[in-house]
Amino acid sequence: MHKAFTLRHRVVAAAVVAAVLAMTPVRAHATSKDIIELQTQVQQLLDMVQRLQSTLDTRFGVLQHLVEQTADTANQMTQTVNSLQQKINQQNDALSGKIDTASGQVQSLNDSVDELKTRIAKLDKSIQDMQSQMQNIQSAPPGGIQPGQGATPGGMTAPDNGSGPGGAATPQGQAVPNVAPGAMNPPLRQTFEAALRDFNAAKYSVATGEFQDVIHYYPMDEMAGSSQYYLGEIAYRQGNYDDAIKNYNAVIETFSGNSKASAAQLHKGYALIQQGKRESGIHELRQLIARHPQTPEAAQAKAKLTAMGIHNSAAAQR
Repeated sequence: MHKAFTLRHRVVAAAVVAAVLAMTPVRAHATSKDIIELQTQVQQLLDMVQRLQSTLDTRFGVLQHLVEQTADTANQMTQTVNSLQQKINQQNDALSGKIDTASGQVQSLNDSVDELKTRIAKLDKSIQDMQSQMQNIQSAPPGGIQPGQGATPGGMTAPDNGSGPGGAATPQGQAVPNVAPGAMNPPLRQTFEAALRDFNAAKYSVATGEFQDVIHYYPMDEMAGSSQYYLGEIAYRQGNYDDAIKNYNAVIETFSGNSKASAAQLHKGYALIQQGKRESGIHELRQLIARHPQTPEAAQAKAKLTAMGIHNSAAAQR
C-alpha cells in the first residue's frame, strides 16, 4: 500500500512538471505544430494520471474492505475460542468435583467393607470359641465329678481330702486355687506398648516376642493387627522380605480395617520391588492408591511410581 501511494505521488509530480513545461513561453521560432503536439502529449499524460489514480483508489478501497473483513473475522474467532475455553474450564471443574466426590465415596465404601470384614472375622472367632466350649461341655465326665475328685475302682468317688470350694487338694492336703481361663494372659496394652518401645529402640528380638504374645493371647484385637504390621516392619528392616510380605498380607487380609492396613500394603509393594518383582510391586502400589486415595501412604506410592518413571493413571490403577 505504501508503494502504491509513492507511485501515485510520482505520477502526479510528473504531470505537474509537464503542465508547467506546457505553460512555459516558447521561443519565437517554435512552430504551432510543435506546440500542439506538446499540448496533446501533456493532455494524454494527465488522462493517464487520472486513470491511474482512479485505479489506485478503487484497489485501495477493495484492500481496505478486505482488511476490515479479516479483522472482523479474527475478532469473531477470538470470541469463539474464549467462549469455548470457558466452557472447557467449566466442564473440567465440574468433572474434577465429580471425581473427588466419587473418590471419597469409594474410599468410604472400602472403609465400610473393611470394617465389615473385621467384624465378620471377630464374629466367626466368637462362634468358633462357643463351639469349642460346647464341645468341652459335651465331653465333660458324667456323674458330675468335679475337677480334683477321682473315682475309685468300685465306682465310689474319692474323698477330696478336705479341700473346700474353689480349690483342689494336693497329696499333702493343701488347697490349690482354681485359676479362671485367661487369668494368666499378659496385659494387652502394657505388652503392646512395651513391644513398641523395644521396636523403636531397635531391640527387635525382644519386640518380636512381645508382639507375638499380643497376637497369641488376643488374636482378634486391633492391637493384634498392629503387632502383625510391626512384625513385618522388623522383617523388612532385617532384609527378610518373604516374612515381611507374609506379615503384611496378614494385616491386609485379616485386619483390613486396621489403621496400619494402608501402610502394610505400601511396604508390601516396597518389599516386592526390593525382591526384584517389579510388576507385582507396581500393581500393589496402584491397588493402594485405588483403595485409599486420600491417605498419606497413597501419596508416597504415587511419588514412588513417579520416581520409577511409571505413569500413574486412573485406568492403570484399576
